[in-house]
Amino acid sequence: MALTPTLDQETTQIKLGLKPQGTWTYEDWLNFPDDGWKYEIIDGVLYMSPGPATGHQRSSSKLLTRMNSYAETKNLGEIIAAPCGVRLPNQSVPVEPDIFFIKKARLHIIQEKYVEGVPDLIVEILSPSNPNHDRETKFRIYQEAGVPEYWLVDYLQKTVEVFVLTEGVYTLHNNYRAGDTITSAQLTGFEIAVNIIFNF
Repeated sequence: MALTPTLDQETTQIKLGLKPQGTWTYEDWLNFPDDGWKYEIIDGVLYMSPGPATGHQRSSSKLLTRMNSYAETKNLGEIIAAPCGVRLPNQSVPVEPDIFFIKKARLHIIQEKYVEGVPDLIVEILSPSNPNHDRETKFRIYQEAGVPEYWLVDYLQKTVEVFVLTEGVYTLHNNYRAGDTITSAQLTGFEIAVNIIFNF
């Protein structure tokens, strides 16, 4: 969500020293407080999200565990989970995807502080408080950056939408539901049943 005073409004505003939207910078991002909130700057606009709900974390954990095990076993590359910054070519400030995959041949983009470049696959777990952040804002910047594959996981609806970049535009590869098995073009050969991700 775009910057909106929340919970401890006065303290948060004092800590952040609020600036006009569109003027937030990488230096601002480096100095945000470690207070349980997720701070992202996209095109100079500050977005704040509260700590993830249990459903978010349980879905993320189940998917991450299986993706990581598969990538390691097949020696395909590396799976990384938030919090970890990813600086895309079209953004001056790193963003923090929930889960992402980088192929073995491209592991050099993993730098000391954050990833400097485009992951091969990004997964975002939708936040019920602001699903449009992942569906619209991040969808747009991932598409513009050329992220080849983008998953949107909705733990409330128990669906996983997989988008594939085709000639610079995301097209819906499939909208997976209970009983379906998800496949990935980038994490070659990987399959996971939708029911496994939402088995809680």
